[in-house]
Amino acid sequence: MEKQLDVEDLFIDFLSSFMDRRGVRKYSERINKMIGYRHKSLEVDFNDLLSFNEELANKIVVDAKNVIPLIERKLMDYIVERDPDYQLEVNRVHVRITSVPRIIQLRKIRSDDINKLISVEGILVRSTSIKERITKIWLQHVPPGCGDEFEWPGEGEEIQESVEMPAVCPRCGKPGQFKWIKEKSEIVDWQKVVVQEKPEEIPAGQLPRQLEAILEDDLVDSARPGDRIKMVGILEIKEDVPIKRGMRSVFDFHMKVNSVEISQKVLDEVMISKEDEEKIKELARDPWIKEKIISSISPSIYGHYEIKEAIALALFGGVPKVMPDGTRIRGDIHLLIIGDPGTAKSQTLQFAARVAPRSVYTTGKGSTAAGLTAAVVREKNTGDYYLEAGALVLADGGIAVIDEIDKMRDEDRVAIHEAMEQQTVSIAKAGIVAKLNARATVIAAGNPKLGRYISERSISDNINLQPTILSRFDLIFILVDKPGENDKLLAEYILNVHRGHEVGDFIDIETLKKYIAYARKYVTPVLTDEAKELIQNFFVEMRRKSSESPDSPILITPRQLEALIRMSEAYAKISLRNEVTRDDAERAINIMRIFLENVGLDVESGKMDIDTIMTGKPKSARDKMTTILEIIDDISSMEECAKVGKIIKEAEKRSLDKDTVQKVIQDMRKSGLIYESKPDCYKKV
Repeated sequence: MEKQLDVEDLFIDFLSSFMDRRGVRKYSERINKMIGYRHKSLEVDFNDLLSFNEELANKIVVDAKNVIPLIERKLMDYIVERDPDYQLEVNRVHVRITSVPRIIQLRKIRSDDINKLISVEGILVRSTSIKERITKIWLQHVPPGCGDEFEWPGEGEEIQESVEMPAVCPRCGKPGQFKWIKEKSEIVDWQKVVVQEKPEEIPAGQLPRQLEAILEDDLVDSARPGDRIKMVGILEIKEDVPIKRGMRSVFDFHMKVNSVEISQKVLDEVMISKEDEEKIKELARDPWIKEKIISSISPSIYGHYEIKEAIALALFGGVPKVMPDGTRIRGDIHLLIIGDPGTAKSQTLQFAARVAPRSVYTTGKGSTAAGLTAAVVREKNTGDYYLEAGALVLADGGIAVIDEIDKMRDEDRVAIHEAMEQQTVSIAKAGIVAKLNARATVIAAGNPKLGRYISERSISDNINLQPTILSRFDLIFILVDKPGENDKLLAEYILNVHRGHEVGDFIDIETLKKYIAYARKYVTPVLTDEAKELIQNFFVEMRRKSSESPDSPILITPRQLEALIRMSEAYAKISLRNEVTRDDAERAINIMRIFLENVGLDVESGKMDIDTIMTGKPKSARDKMTTILEIIDDISSMEECAKVGKIIKEAEKRSLDKDTVQKVIQDMRKSGLIYESKPDCYKKV
């Protein structure tokens, strides 16, 4: 008991006398603020405790369950001495210990850690609604008992998860029935959360480990699903429902949380030492650094330089901006790769997931809308609903890699629309209405609809994706497996990789990961006047070509202009420059041109037309549709409906052949623009 008194006095001595490096009494200031604002919690840095008295710091870690309530009561007395009115508004105070150096991975928590103060890091994946826990109850000994009211449990004790009624009345010493007096009882806010391992820490082929945690009082709602958090708390054995005749021998554990820190810094997970920083800056001085980084993306895969360049841009990303009115403009560069089987799409995506400082990898077949965004799940025991974060929310601030995107069901694929442009996930289910952050770059890959890519067809005919999703990708690349003169070099490259031979001078994956993390964290490039002028001229020139004649298709939209800005910023980030130069803008324009020429091409007219991506139908197809709709309208205004033969005859006068007419009629019928009122006889809807 003597030792406990020492701990209490020593702690108050620490609060009143500890000075920081500036010579300021840090905790005296904090206590004054607590009194002034009527706050409930005092945040104490563990390193300060350690430098003040090592024995006190160790005692708090090893015997946290007993010591923390003691020092909290002592702190309350200390505050009340200084301001007696404080206790009228605040009935309890908390000592929140932060920066505990012993961070334990969730999968390494063992029985030795029980009842100790430990620190864990992870992602909050689930949280219940706020409930109330009784800490002290008032009971009345019901007549024929003495009728007295008393507090239960006694002084210094607190109810944990279940309440055991007294066997006898503490006032009269007789057994009897006891009535609960709700009005006098003390309650505290209570919330249960589940913390899961970070995706990048999970060993390959293993399920992520989870830990239940209890937040109380002013800690409730301090974090929401999807947040990366660091929790300090006491690991306890979870009280279980008692079984008849005996007790269980196997228990789970949970954490009684003492403090919560939310990791706002997206890239704190990657540790960059002074030596690493020097190495990164040395690499950035290389005039060929862009080429070196691009060739270090998936070095075991031969060729595909433009795709590797696009992945490098997506990994570095642009600069997100928040406008004065609160509008957020994303900095993430979304990338889609569509390619023939066997062109190493999945390998390239796996590499991107490994090298990204924060990433979540998922496949189309194994993902549902709820799994990608967020789900509302019902707990078995209580029947309560709670919110569970999905892949895009877990990837917040990093990269979401979606392989086999074409295999996803349409209703599931729609879920990523909002996450890609607004970078949030909104959910309204079972009375839970929430908006979660999903500021993630999406790198996706898929196979063509008919197995192999058919160059004679437009992109919307080749890909099993709606234009609404296609239009949200900043860059789309097509991988076509063409046999040719490079086959010998390809075979030699693959054979050398399999033999373990060096196939070039590349930056190793760990250095590249640190380089990307450093660039994303510290480099925020701004457009120079030169770069701005170049991008502006390119956009204006492309738009001018679109307006030359009424028949000209649209070549570029403001969405591509924003993508150009993001890509220019990404090129500057690769060189660790805070200015976007003319060279960066030229490179961005070049890769945009490659994308537009390959993907935004109207295969029928041979002209570039961005509507092939934005709406799924190039201008030439829309014009044909309009012409045939007019013909059907004209014929059906004079007759009951327009027969196919008459439509073809009329269309041939307007230079449209029979096959085209039949194809357009089928397309319009599918899309609900016309209907068949009689066999082979159509009317406008």
